[in-house]
Amino acid sequence: MNGKGNPKLLSLLTLLFALWNGCLTLFHGWTAFWWLGLGVDFLLIVGIAELIGKRIPPLYAPLYRRSLSVSFPLLLFLAWELLVRGGVLSPDWFPPPSRIVQALWELITKFDEFSKTSLLGRPWLLLGAAWGNRPETVKELLAESHLYATLMRVFVGFFLGATPGILLGMVMGVSPTIRTMIDATLSAFYVLPKIAIFPIMMLIFPDPFGEGPKIAVVAISVFFLVTINTMVGVRDIEPVYLEAGRNYGASGFRLFYHVILPGALPVVFAGLRIALGTALIVIIAVEFVRAKTGVGFLTFYYWEILSPEKMYAGLVVVMVLGVLLTAGLKKVEQWVMPWRKP
Repeated sequence: MNGKGNPKLLSLLTLLFALWNGCLTLFHGWTAFWWLGLGVDFLLIVGIAELIGKRIPPLYAPLYRRSLSVSFPLLLFLAWELLVRGGVLSPDWFPPPSRIVQALWELITKFDEFSKTSLLGRPWLLLGAAWGNRPETVKELLAESHLYATLMRVFVGFFLGATPGILLGMVMGVSPTIRTMIDATLSAFYVLPKIAIFPIMMLIFPDPFGEGPKIAVVAISVFFLVTINTMVGVRDIEPVYLEAGRNYGASGFRLFYHVILPGALPVVFAGLRIALGTALIVIIAVEFVRAKTGVGFLTFYYWEILSPEKMYAGLVVVMVLGVLLTAGLKKVEQWVMPWRKP
């Protein structure tokens, strides 16, 4: 142990935590002062975690940090569950996590015979359909999945927006003339609410209710974010790096490939991460208002029929998607930039 943690202070905070929660429970303080109880609990837990972290050997410090990142949301769900079961929060509007998990399981396992859809569809039939052993085609089976519909729109829109965004951002970062010409126009279009562009896309595309307008809105949202971040990444490269590259004989494409591109990649990937989250937000909003498939449509549908536990289950799916997509992009970032520490 590194000896920085104070055992007496750790014991004192643990005792205060137990006494505080015991008094609130004994004197029914949670009903009137639940917000204060949670606030004090949070501060005490942070203090306890900080002291424990100082006593963890450096070898196990990464494992301890990962355990904190997992245990904190679990504690939030536990507090939510207890507040609902204690009558502090209404189960009609804030169903406990146990009911939400049950609703999520139903969304995953139950196939809606009326709409011929479910959250995952029927992926176990895809192999048979691919070999021609099923009456349904692979396309028909994929169309049954709300999750597939959302991911397809996000991935296609993200690729169509990020690719030209990186190219234009690189050009604007390298060329002050092009940056001066385009920067004001780019800033003007960037501040437009992306969901407000959706009706324009519906006018442009021949099928206003098809996938084209939905994917286009995602692509436009991604394009502006990636372009601006890429431009900033290229523009803010330290001149000393460019001078060092020229001193070693790099010029033109070699200077761009060996100095400018690696120097801008951290900011480019920061923009890609923001753009990926924005893409998910935008497509969920679009699915709220104009879609018959997708996680956003599913969430809004269960709000309309007053099934809050399934509505919250849809929101949980969105959050899980955000975490998984971001983690996947981080892996790509580590592969592209192996010289950077994770």
